[in-house]
Amino acid sequence: MNAKPNFDRIAKPYRWMEWLSFGPLLHRARTAWLEDLSHARSALVLGDGDGRFTRDLLAFNPQVHAHAVDLSAGMLAQLRLRCAPYADRVRTTHCDAMEFVPDTRYDLVTTHFFLDCLTRQQVEQLIRTLLPALTTDAMWLVSDFDIPQQGVGRPVAAALVPSLYAAFRVMTGLRTRQIPDYATALQQAGFDLMQRREIFAGLILSSEYKRTRKA
Repeated sequence: MNAKPNFDRIAKPYRWMEWLSFGPLLHRARTAWLEDLSHARSALVLGDGDGRFTRDLLAFNPQVHAHAVDLSAGMLAQLRLRCAPYADRVRTTHCDAMEFVPDTRYDLVTTHFFLDCLTRQQVEQLIRTLLPALTTDAMWLVSDFDIPQQGVGRPVAAALVPSLYAAFRVMTGLRTRQIPDYATALQQAGFDLMQRREIFAGLILSSEYKRTRKA
């Protein structure tokens, strides 16, 4: 069995690493649909890293409670620091998302720059595990890198995405090498794409899915 990636070593400098690489673009993708989340009451936040999205969600929606799950204890520590003003509405679980067992119901799932760490098979398994714990109209937000099928961004993305995987393989031990087809997996599970925003010529996608039917 392959060793799990270790994101602890980049937890503290991650914000600045991200800023030096992409400026505000990744966080713009995370928060693209924030104004659509005023109805959320129970959010499952998978792999939010240092917690900037979780903080913004809790600040925007004073009714929502967030459950953050992450493989990295270091990232969760940063998240708790950043979300300290909302400590009564956030809880954290340190575990591999593939081993996570839901203990409540959620009307929102967020996976910002997280599904690209998984294989297609793992994405499908994760969705199957979470489905029984999701409300019938749950929303699922995804932000991730992408390689456009056409356009000026395609050659740049085709070169950059493998380079990002190579860099994270060196820094964290991540073994995944390509972006999984999460869109098809979500659609097969009963989620319809409601909105999608392309950022940086399509290199970054932010998508809003909603559960509309049974799988």
